[in-house]
Amino acid sequence: MKKSVYEIVTAKIIEQLEKGVVPWRQPWASGGAVNWKTQKPYRGINTFLLEPGEYATFKQIQEAGGKVKKGAESHIVVFWKWLEKENEETGEPEKIPYLRYYRVFEINKQAEGLESRRCESAFDHDPIEEAEEVVKGYLNGPTYSYRSGRAYYQPARDHINVPPLKDYRDAAGYYSTLFHEMVHSTGHRSRLARPGVTRQEISFGDEVYSKEELVAEMGAAMLCGVAGIENETIENSASYLQSWLRALKEDSRLIVQAAAQAQKAADYILGHKLETE
Repeated sequence: MKKSVYEIVTAKIIEQLEKGVVPWRQPWASGGAVNWKTQKPYRGINTFLLEPGEYATFKQIQEAGGKVKKGAESHIVVFWKWLEKENEETGEPEKIPYLRYYRVFEINKQAEGLESRRCESAFDHDPIEEAEEVVKGYLNGPTYSYRSGRAYYQPARDHINVPPLKDYRDAAGYYSTLFHEMVHSTGHRSRLARPGVTRQEISFGDEVYSKEELVAEMGAAMLCGVAGIENETIENSASYLQSWLRALKEDSRLIVQAAAQAQKAADYILGHKLETE
């Protein structure tokens, strides 16, 4: 029996996960929140915590000869630190994720004496026709906006924002990002009603949130496969999924479970009739 695009994409992702992959990289190159000193973009939940801009710690600002403006309120940046503990039952060492944070200031608005290091880039891409057909085919979908710096889906507004096509180094990265948020939107209570979207109290990094991220990225990879651009996005997808699998203690069965939910989401976007379970 001939494999479907969904099966091919799932197999490729599992293959990449088994090899081990590099940390996921943000696909857009400009407009977001970055570390002022390194110009590296912040990732994960930090893209929601920080407005677009350049951020530095109090110490970094002082060491560079600048100063924080009086009354400026700091912003929180969070990160995972892995701690090694002994398992009480087996006596074997195990690693557990521990959420930490530090505080930063936006150097252009909250500091004096520092110059911006940002070099904004704009890329000239033609839309990918097959990918545009996927987007246009999503009937009764959410509303969209295209502001730089952030990609997100807001269930309360049923609204997607992604940075515009010109912010990406390649067009495939734009569509992969857009498809990711589109898959999230299929979880809205008026569509497929997934818990990772409909539940009111969900914390970043918890099991429900993490599983929803697996579904969104798997679904995005499947839609990229339908649009013929999966080879350009599959490695980044696998890298992103690996980070969430670590949060879920690397249960490989979750990929198969997520793939089933992702296929339903992709089918919904493509207008295919959903099979009854």
